[in-house]
Amino acid sequence: MTLRSLADSRPLRFLFWAAASFAFVMAVVPDPPHIPGEPNDKVQHVVAFASLALLGSWAYTATKPLKLLAWLSLFGGVIEIVQAIPMLHRDSDVLDWIADSVAVAVMLLLVRVLRRRASA
Repeated sequence: MTLRSLADSRPLRFLFWAAASFAFVMAVVPDPPHIPGEPNDKVQHVVAFASLALLGSWAYTATKPLKLLAWLSLFGGVIEIVQAIPMLHRDSDVLDWIADSVAVAVMLLLVRVLRRRASA
C-alpha cells in the first residue's frame, strides 16, 4: 500500500468523521467533561480544529485546501450557532469561530509546506 492510497483510505475518512462528531458533541453537551489541566476555551478550539484540519487533509487529499478551510470554518460556525440555543447552557462566541478558522488555516498551510518539501 502506497502512502497516497493510505491517505485516501476509508479508515482515515472514518477517523476524520469520528473526530468531527466527537468535537460537535463535546461542543454542544450542556455539561462537558473536564479536561486535565483545564486548558482555556480558545486552546480547546485551536487543538480541536487544527486536529480536524490535519485529519481532513489526510483523509481528503484530492480536496483543495481552501475548500477544506471553508467547510471546516462553516462547521465551526454551525457549532457556535447551536451553542446559542438557550436550553444547552453553552456560550456562543464569534471569537471561538475565528479561533477555529485560524487554526484550520494555519494547519492547512503547514500541511501544504510539508507536502511540498516531501515532494521536492
